[in-house]
Amino acid sequence: MNSRACAAQAVYEVLEHGRSLSDSLVSAQQACTNPKDKGLIAELSYGVLRWLPQLDIRAQDKLSKPFKGKNRVIHHLLLVGMYQLIHTRIPGHAAVSETVEACRQLGAKGLAGVTNGVLRSVQRDLAAEVNTSTDQQWPSDTLQYAHPKWFIEALKADYPNHWRLILEANTERAPMWLRVNRRKISRDEFLDALEAEQIDANPTIVGEDAVLLAEPCDVRKLPGFDDGWFAVQDLAAQQAASFLPVQENLKTLDVCAAPGGKTCHWQERADNALNMLAIDIEPKRLARVTENLTRLELKADIKVADAASQDWWDGELFDAILLDAPCSATGVIRRHPDIKWLRTKSDIQELSQLQSKILQNVWTMLKPNGVLLYATCSVLKAENQTQIVDFLAARTDAELVPIHEYETPQQPGWQILPGTDGMDGFYYARLQKRA
Repeated sequence: MNSRACAAQAVYEVLEHGRSLSDSLVSAQQACTNPKDKGLIAELSYGVLRWLPQLDIRAQDKLSKPFKGKNRVIHHLLLVGMYQLIHTRIPGHAAVSETVEACRQLGAKGLAGVTNGVLRSVQRDLAAEVNTSTDQQWPSDTLQYAHPKWFIEALKADYPNHWRLILEANTERAPMWLRVNRRKISRDEFLDALEAEQIDANPTIVGEDAVLLAEPCDVRKLPGFDDGWFAVQDLAAQQAASFLPVQENLKTLDVCAAPGGKTCHWQERADNALNMLAIDIEPKRLARVTENLTRLELKADIKVADAASQDWWDGELFDAILLDAPCSATGVIRRHPDIKWLRTKSDIQELSQLQSKILQNVWTMLKPNGVLLYATCSVLKAENQTQIVDFLAARTDAELVPIHEYETPQQPGWQILPGTDGMDGFYYARLQKRA
């Protein structure tokens, strides 16, 4: 299949069958006849999911009746075609002809004429819009910001002054951050190595180990990948290790550790001297932790375990715990636009209950005077600030250790919003157990 057909198939799997884009994209790229088109398939799939409501309403306006059943994939192919016309520099004639050919390849030869007619009509509309208006105005926030209504309402309630900025940041393309492995190479030395390869990159004052690439690229083409000089990790996620103790032989626990970025960074900052256990409920994802530890030459015991239970615990208390709680991932939508369409309002309540259960459970495994760092990649207060307020109110042995001076038990933690200093959306709250 050509790249347009593969992209339509990837989007179809997300929107019709609830698969994650990362999974459906792999299958779609494997089905493509030209391996060089993998990047284009990703661009088209991500783009359609990023701007879905605006593309969808245009398609509905052009069709006399919606596609149903097995022909739904052709509806998503139309969105792929429109995304090319509106958001890429692909010449219009190529976008239309390749998309029509994709229609035939998807087994819908009889709909090729409709596909061609719809895309030609959109081309004419776009030409007319250029002549009459500079900014498209949409009749609803869902269309204007390309997010589901329930999520926009939640943001308005949590961030009455910033909700638009969050939504706009979510539609941006995420930058590529690297974390330099300080046990292997200094940040300055790594920047010199990048410069020698004519790769434009810069340090940042927010993260001591962070490097920002001017343009995302294939990680294996960067110097020192096989030697463990660096890892790919957003700057927001890199903040976790700086809030955790790093003394030699501390008994530490990383809860919900996969894929292991924070596990590795914590050990890097401790010069691999922590007595660390990393657990996760999914064996397949835990394999990524092992892979990352091996490449970066770091150590940690790995265990498949349910953080909401204690049947895996030997009863020995931990000095420090990092709880990267399962969450809605609404802080990383710019990297995973499928999250917008796979999450529902009811998911948030279920996740909040699970987060509370895990937090209560692993808190009992912490030594007196021990530190627990609670983290999520969510921007919703129900999963973050409210979670910690309720925990502090219920536990007389828990005390907030502020990361920033403005924190109080009534407003605990550091909420990073998407786009702040180039970071993903993240939340951190540091707690200590009273002796």
